Amino acid sequence: MNNQNESKVIVLGGLGSIGKNMYCVMHEDEIVIIDAGIEFPEWGLFGIDYILPDFTFLKENEDKIKALIITHGHEDHIGGVPYLVQNVNIPAIYAPNQAKELLTIKLLDKNIRYDNLIAYDDQTIIKFKHLQIEFFRTTHSIPDSHGVLIKTPNGNIVTTGDYKFDLTPIGPMADLHKMAKIGFEGVDLLIGESTNALNEGVSTSESKVDNALNDLFDKYTNRRIIIATFASNIYRLKHIVETCYKHNRKICTFGRSMENNLQISLKGGYIEHPDIFINADEANQLKPSDVAILCTGTQGEPLAALSRIANGTHKQIKLRPDDIVVFSSSAIPGNAQAIGRTINKLYLQGVKVFTNTALSDIHTSGHGNIEELKLMIRLMMPKYLMPFHGDYRMLKNHANLGIECGIPKENTFILRNGDTLVLKDHVITKGEPVPDSDTYVDGNRLGEVNGAVLRDRKIMASDGILVVIANVDMRKRELLIKPNITTRGFILINENEELIHKIEEVATKSINSKLKDKSANFNIIKSQITSDLFPFIYELTGRRPIILPVILDIKRQEQN
Repeated sequence: MNNQNESKVIVLGGLGSIGKNMYCVMHEDEIVIIDAGIEFPEWGLFGIDYILPDFTFLKENEDKIKALIITHGHEDHIGGVPYLVQNVNIPAIYAPNQAKELLTIKLLDKNIRYDNLIAYDDQTIIKFKHLQIEFFRTTHSIPDSHGVLIKTPNGNIVTTGDYKFDLTPIGPMADLHKMAKIGFEGVDLLIGESTNALNEGVSTSESKVDNALNDLFDKYTNRRIIIATFASNIYRLKHIVETCYKHNRKICTFGRSMENNLQISLKGGYIEHPDIFINADEANQLKPSDVAILCTGTQGEPLAALSRIANGTHKQIKLRPDDIVVFSSSAIPGNAQAIGRTINKLYLQGVKVFTNTALSDIHTSGHGNIEELKLMIRLMMPKYLMPFHGDYRMLKNHANLGIECGIPKENTFILRNGDTLVLKDHVITKGEPVPDSDTYVDGNRLGEVNGAVLRDRKIMASDGILVVIANVDMRKRELLIKPNITTRGFILINENEELIHKIEEVATKSINSKLKDKSANFNIIKSQITSDLFPFIYELTGRRPIILPVILDIKRQEQN
């Protein structure tokens, strides 16, 4: 093995935003991919379901790919897998047990057959010709979360995955001893998550949340309790189940992702008491004091269970004035308004709502705060630090924490998606970038929605669409009847008859002027209608609707 050959880190996603985590380690003819996540679209990406990393680099180097390694089972780390395996040949996927089960369901839902999905644990070692992969257990809000050690001929690379340091966790402790051992043996590059890099101190222990929920159940013994939480927060679900079991309450669940995660967790032994779960009919027949409802919808999603309950449109559950609703969650950036609307609707129906505050620890993050990020840096003692998993202010602050912990400023890297790092003889420099552009998922279509389509959707959302339908006889080169004008999202026709008449007049002049030109075809006529109407409408209304001309060639029958 020639130690002079370069090893590379190629970042395909996870920088500048929360989501679509994906990067690779490459040495000669071997590529190992770490995670393949999705990002959920913010406002303005109309009709887009998910955003994926750019797979171009992987497609171009398909023959070098040895495996995809999954750190844990959250959507921003596994959501892109079905799309990846349909577009790029992935010889093997290694995932911890919980993530493996979630991936199995995800692939089945999309009718994708994949036969080489392999479970690993913290004792697993995966060896290729040049690269060796090892794992260490971390604490996160989902079971079986791991950091990854990648040994290359040029040095050791550690990626933390998502983590926090919780000394009284609901699940297993993070393996601090193994982390320290890895650091003692030498880490050249630490790829560290930065989600809570702006939060001072140490994150709240999950056991404190357990105590807070217990207090709520003790206080409201005669009321029905509705708890909304993240379906992927398995340890939160675990102690909700334990709390309900302790207080002799049955649990009714709503939300497909919630049901899938609970099913996998019961099967894997992460959650006990399968007999505690009942269906909606059974829940409606029991006394309020005997029931707890567990549902999705913490972010105000309009179709989620809690939103439909708040709106009064849920077919199986209706709110009662003495219900208690608990948001055991925090707001994802950008969702505060939607959450606020849901809470207001709940208050309007008279229920009591609890959210996470300084006085009520009913939620804690699965990501470490500033002091925990420092602890990871101290345990790993890296020569170089590359923050990931966050927007740029988070990445920058994480880099500053590294500098505080003794890493030279020039050894910290604030990268963009598509950037690469080159590791050679334990020295890291920046390399040549690879292609990077967001890949949109629209329904089941991948990458078919480009910038022009999204611009049209934004225009239709803000200014609407105007359709001009004209019946012409192209043989006689004449307009048979004045154009029909219809709009959607622009104006109400019945209330703007004068404007519609003016638009008809301009469209008529445009059509007639081009019909006189014997060489003008349909496309030329349509182009003239658009170019004449666009400035005219903007001058009168200040709006720029999409103008869609429709020309119908109707041949009139000659009369004897």
